[in-house]
Amino acid sequence: MKKLVLSALLLFVFAIPALAQDPEPIKIGDVTFSGNIRERVEAWDFFTPTTGQNLYGFSGTQIRFGFSQTGTNFDWNLEFEVPILLGIPNGAVRPAPQGQLGLGGSYYAANTNTSNTAFIFPKQAFVRLHGDHSSLRVGRFEFTDANEVKPKDATLAYLNSDRIAQRLIGNFGYSDVMRSLDGVQVGYANGDWNFTAVSAIPTRGVFQVDGWGWVKTPVTYVALSKHASLGSANAEWRVFGIFYNDDRSILKTDNRSTAAKTADINNGIDIGTYGGNIILAAPTTAGTFDLLGWGVLQSGRWGDLTQRSGAFAAEGGWQPNVAQKLRPWIRGGYDYTSGDKNPNDGTHGTFFAVLPTPRQYARFPFFNSMNNMDAFAEVMLRPGKKLLVRSDVHGLWLTSSADLWYSGGGAFQPWTFGFQGRPSNGHTKLANLYDISADYKVGHGLTATLYFGWAQGGDVIKAIFPTNSNGALGYVELNYKF
Repeated sequence: MKKLVLSALLLFVFAIPALAQDPEPIKIGDVTFSGNIRERVEAWDFFTPTTGQNLYGFSGTQIRFGFSQTGTNFDWNLEFEVPILLGIPNGAVRPAPQGQLGLGGSYYAANTNTSNTAFIFPKQAFVRLHGDHSSLRVGRFEFTDANEVKPKDATLAYLNSDRIAQRLIGNFGYSDVMRSLDGVQVGYANGDWNFTAVSAIPTRGVFQVDGWGWVKTPVTYVALSKHASLGSANAEWRVFGIFYNDDRSILKTDNRSTAAKTADINNGIDIGTYGGNIILAAPTTAGTFDLLGWGVLQSGRWGDLTQRSGAFAAEGGWQPNVAQKLRPWIRGGYDYTSGDKNPNDGTHGTFFAVLPTPRQYARFPFFNSMNNMDAFAEVMLRPGKKLLVRSDVHGLWLTSSADLWYSGGGAFQPWTFGFQGRPSNGHTKLANLYDISADYKVGHGLTATLYFGWAQGGDVIKAIFPTNSNGALGYVELNYKF
């Protein structure tokens, strides 16, 4: 692990002089060649099991390259990805309830128990037709919910991309393989209005380096968004619906007994998610204040059960007109997702996260947004345009003590459900999480990131990991775009 960290730091030191200058686009006639190289070294100290490997490090390299062309009424993109995983731990997968000890265990289990592996596959391959207001995209592409709209206001742009988008449909950008969609996207934009519809099948990937095939869990997304000006304040609102289907004959992750889940294995999942959100940024003489509201309800069927669940988020922030060299931003909020209160009735009450990017809202990803309550505060410092420092404090609880402690980000291979669950043992306190990160833009195209998070386990974690219920994650990452 120390050798991997040292190698990454040496790469950082020696790469800066060569890459700090703005790279010129590589053109072949009217076709542009571009790409991205991301190198990350992760150091994990997961909650300590009775036996197994919770302390480890590994390297993940992601290489993306492709060709694209933009015309008056069309554009196309053909992009390939090469994920390379080195030093994945072979002892970080334990029997239930301890399970996979961090993402090292997830990579190992998803790649047929292999410690070193790599692959190449098409990440994107699409054609897009567009007119003055409308567009049609067909093929393989990346899509994240809410990011179809790019607010012009800087505060709204951050809230939309970092605190609204990817809660339900994401590309799982933190993972070394990620996720794409195969399907069709239709868009219509006119002034402040935007309408977007997507119907697609997610690709394999996320933890599995082979991203060629599909996961037969089709999803359809429809959204209407609008920008609004309220005096000096700016706002964006969105209403949307998502339909998700999963007819795979695999064991579902929920709080029922194994016998009940086995008897329900051939009955699929059909869930509708309906909701909306609003974000507001209001400049004042004391600084800019922001508000965020997001909420959804779910209905449908979970195998033999009736799906009835919901979630909401309420957040606010302040960018004071003080210490302008640091440009502080203070934010806080409360995120809630329902849990199931009775494993023996006919209703599944656990909020289903669909196909999210969980790490965006769980920076130390030992949990996700299912059966979860998250009260948080964060401070961001932005000294200049190149450096962003962020520190968060989270209090985490399970919504229902009769439900599970969930993790994961949705289906990513045909034979794996995609969400994992550990028993609560009748408790609700999950953990307190403290973390800090720094992102530095060395030059156009090159960004360096440092992250460290420490989790103080609560009663839920102590019951499963009594040896040491505290955990930590740290990583260093270099990202170069050309």
